[in-house]
Amino acid sequence: MIVGIGARRGVTAQEVLDAVNLMLSDLNLSLSDIDRFASSTLKADEEGLIQAIQSMGKEIRFLPDDVLNETNPESESQAGRFGLKGVAEPAALALSNHKKLISKKKVYGRVTIAVAE
Repeated sequence: MIVGIGARRGVTAQEVLDAVNLMLSDLNLSLSDIDRFASSTLKADEEGLIQAIQSMGKEIRFLPDDVLNETNPESESQAGRFGLKGVAEPAALALSNHKKLISKKKVYGRVTIAVAE
């Protein structure tokens, strides 16, 4: 499964870890069910996001705008301010094998997560 993830500027590693743990609990998943994380290149300099994912022993791929905009997300997004249709749902779907959302975008504090397979 692929976790698409977005976050507010300056998010901490702990905020990301807390959000991921809540998502795993909500969906009755374990960290081993997650293949990788995906986000926008706009988030490539978010230290808290990068640190959290590295501490989980996982990889994150940062996708360019054109890839994210190829998908029509099911949920509305504030990413339109940056010329994007969305971040969490499009990122998850872009890297997933079956292009199927397991969980639509959900907001956990300053972190937004969607899961696809």
